[in-house]
Amino acid sequence: MSSPTNNPNPGQTPSQATSGPTPGTTRIVAGESAKPKRKRTLEISLAAGLALLIGAGAAVASTVSRNNEAAPVAAAAANTAAAELRLGYFGNITHAPALVGTSQGLIAKSLGETKLSTQVFNAGPAAIEALNAGAIDATYIGPNPAINSYVKSKGESISIIAGAASGGAQLVVKPEIGSAADLKGKKLATPQLGGTQDVALRAWLGKQGYQTSTDGSGDVAINPTENAQTLKLFQDGKLDGAWLPEPWASRLVLQAGAKVLVDEKDLWEKGEFITTVLIVNKKFAAEHPATVAALLKGHVESVDWLNAAPAAEKSTVLNAALKESAGAALPADVIERSLKNIVYTVDPLAGTYKKLLQDGVDAGTTTQADINGIFDLTALNSVLGEGATGTRVSAQGLGQD
Repeated sequence: MSSPTNNPNPGQTPSQATSGPTPGTTRIVAGESAKPKRKRTLEISLAAGLALLIGAGAAVASTVSRNNEAAPVAAAAANTAAAELRLGYFGNITHAPALVGTSQGLIAKSLGETKLSTQVFNAGPAAIEALNAGAIDATYIGPNPAINSYVKSKGESISIIAGAASGGAQLVVKPEIGSAADLKGKKLATPQLGGTQDVALRAWLGKQGYQTSTDGSGDVAINPTENAQTLKLFQDGKLDGAWLPEPWASRLVLQAGAKVLVDEKDLWEKGEFITTVLIVNKKFAAEHPATVAALLKGHVESVDWLNAAPAAEKSTVLNAALKESAGAALPADVIERSLKNIVYTVDPLAGTYKKLLQDGVDAGTTTQADINGIFDLTALNSVLGEGATGTRVSAQGLGQD
C-alpha cells in the first residue's frame, strides 16, 4: 500500500500528487474541502503510529514470554541428572571413602538412576589427565595434582568439592639411613611425578639443602614408580626409600623392613595435612549439579561409616575392596597400622593450600598463581546441612562455601 504522504489522492499519478491539479482537470467532490483532507491524513497517520506501537508491544511481549518460558527450561536442563557418573580413585587406604562408597553401594544408592562407573589409578597426575580428557567426571585425588590442574587451566578445569582423608603419608627408608644427611646420592621413589607425595618429598629435600630435578638427576635421585613396583624394588635392594601414602608406607615397613624417616604429619601445624580430596570436572558440575550433590551425599555417608564402624568390620570391608580394586588383600597388621595414621574427613583443610601451592613451586612441578576459586563447597555444605549436626566446611577465602 502506498504511503498517504506520497500519494494522498488515489487515482492521481505521482507527478499529479506532487505538483498539484492541472488547470481544467480539477475534480470537486460534493462536501469535500482542504480541511477535511488534512484531518483524514492526520487520522491515518495516528492509526499507523498506533499500529506500530501495538506491533512493537506485541513483539516485546512475545520476547518476554519466550524468555520466561526458556528460563525454567534452562534451569531444568541444568538440574537434569546425568545418565552416568564416571568416578576415579586409587587402591589406597587414603582413598577409603571411595573404597567404602563403591563397594558398599553408598554412592550408587545416592545417585539413583544415574549409572556409576569407576576407574582405578595409581596416582594423581594420571587421574587428572583422564579428568581433563573427559574420560572421567570426578575423582578422588591428592591436593597437589588438583592445584596443578587448576593453575594450568587458569581455573577452568576442576573444582575441589570435598575433603576425604588427612594424614597417612611417610618417607620410609632402609634401616641404615639415620638422617637426612645420609640421603645424598641415594635413590628414592614416589608414586608419580607431580603427585602429592612427590611434591612433598622434593620440597622437603630442598629444605634439607639438596638439589633435585624432575628428570631424576640431582643430589638425590627421585624415580616416580608405581606403588606395587616400589615395594618389589625396595625388597630387591634397588631403592633406598620412598615417600608413600597408606597402605604402601606400612607395607614397606612391615613387609620389607623399612623404617620411618619422616612422618609427614610432623611437618604440619597440629599434624593436619590433607592427603585426599574429591574433585569434579567444572563443565560436568555446571551441567549436572543434582548429580554432584548426589555424589557428595554418598561420599559423606561413606566418611561417616568409616568414622563409626568397628575396627574389625572396617578392616574387613576395606580389605575386600582393596582386593577388588588393587588385586590383592592385605595382612591385618598392615591395615591396622595404616588406619592409625589417617583421619577421614570431608573438610579439605583449605587453610593448608597456600603452603601446598608453595611446595609445588619449590618442587618445580607447578608455578606460582592465584588459586582463589579452587573450592566450591556449596553443595557439600548443603548436604551437611541436611544432617543432625548442621556442620559447615570453610573454603578459607579460596572459593565458595
